[in-house]
Amino acid sequence: MTRTGDSHRVRHCETMVEVRAHIDALDARIVPLVAARSPYVAQAGRIKQSADEVHDQPRINAIIARVRKLAIEHGAPPDIVEATWRAMIAASMEFEHAEFARLHDQDKP
Repeated sequence: MTRTGDSHRVRHCETMVEVRAHIDALDARIVPLVAARSPYVAQAGRIKQSADEVHDQPRINAIIARVRKLAIEHGAPPDIVEATWRAMIAASMEFEHAEFARLHDQDKP
């Protein structure tokens, strides 16, 4: 077994079927975390006073710096983690914009 960080042991695989099974098992753990994260994004859309507040570059910069550091600590490729988070942040901002519009359109007579 190969070790990555402190939290996961990577098993040696002999076939692509094995590799894919492990990746699928990890995906099954990741998706519920994204599902747990999404309601907080929706709440941000509710709390922010202006649609202009959805894109918060200083916050994005802080998140990217934090997850790159976590990637290094856990033995993950920082560039892959950053790209993944940037994609998630972009999708979250779209979701937040839609949520902001939905909530604020309800306020209109």
